[in-house]
Amino acid sequence: MFIKVKMRNHVIQHGFDQNNKEIEEKVENQEWAEKIIPISRIKSVTEKALLMDYAHGRWIYWEYEGGLASIEMKLKKAGVFL
Repeated sequence: MFIKVKMRNHVIQHGFDQNNKEIEEKVENQEWAEKIIPISRIKSVTEKALLMDYAHGRWIYWEYEGGLASIEMKLKKAGVFL
């Protein structure tokens, strides 16, 4: 199952260095991009960010448009949020 979300800036968490500090890559975009994402990749949702798993054990925090209520509504329409 998939949902459509407008996303923009994101942070990729690549793991940790030898001092246990997160290794992050920040990506900033001027425009919102509409994406179709698999619901199975969503791990957590806040008012401003979607946490998703990413290739090779990495995590990605996406800024998205619409807020928590909009994601809840999309998940309800997909039949995966009760």
